[in-house]
Amino acid sequence: MPRVQPNGKVALVTGANSGIGRVTARKLALQGYRVFLACRSEARTQPVLEEIRQLSDGTAQAEFLPLDLGDLGSVRRCAEAFLKRGLHLHLLIGNAGLAGQRGITTSGFELAFGTCHMGHFLLVELLKERLAESAPARIVMLSSKAHRHAKGIDFDLVRQPTRSRAALPEYAVAKLANLLHTKELARRLDGSGITTYAVHPGVVATDVWRALPSSLAWILKRFMRSEEDGAATTLYCATDPGVADQTGRYYADSKEEQPSPTACDPVLAAELWSRSEGWISRT
Repeated sequence: MPRVQPNGKVALVTGANSGIGRVTARKLALQGYRVFLACRSEARTQPVLEEIRQLSDGTAQAEFLPLDLGDLGSVRRCAEAFLKRGLHLHLLIGNAGLAGQRGITTSGFELAFGTCHMGHFLLVELLKERLAESAPARIVMLSSKAHRHAKGIDFDLVRQPTRSRAALPEYAVAKLANLLHTKELARRLDGSGITTYAVHPGVVATDVWRALPSSLAWILKRFMRSEEDGAATTLYCATDPGVADQTGRYYADSKEEQPSPTACDPVLAAELWSRSEGWISRT
């Protein structure tokens, strides 16, 4: 087994205990990053840590951090636990997400919006000073081509439980929010040494679809790409030197793509930021 040579860089990956996040964390660790796997369940994260240990003969650096993105108190505790280590942070990957699930988060947001957007919004706010101190640094947010189905954001509905039966319209809004957040971050962080990227990983056979009926999930997954393929664009945006000077853009299949017109609306992006900022200050 090859020994891993540390590259001096630190990465934090949310939702790294399965799917695309698992592949992303594993590959970064084997490239020499010190990787923090920020996940809800330590028990479900341990197999990933063991896999990384075995593949590197114990030389790769990987560690669990507890994080429930639907609970903003948990997000604050996760950021505090990381910051207490006194480490740099060169790479923050907002990978965690869900689809097809209905409900409301612990902190009072529609389930997909609260998990995919609000939790990541707060995490970035708490860690962006450390990212700037560590620059050059990158923030990669997993969005989706599903954002094209959302024609706007109803800011009242995102504070209520999921309304649609399949929860896919709410998922589209959450993924639109991820893209708008990425673009607004790029504008606000201009000149800081932090670059931002929004990623469509493709339709991937992962646990993100775990709430769908098993028969439907089985059929859909036959037409989905593998987790390894799904992680490719994330890793491209996270590590490729060719995109080091690009920021606020949207990528699929390891190349830049044009998002929907709604995702490019600076007024909507600014309003989402303002409302998100207000919500985290009161929650």
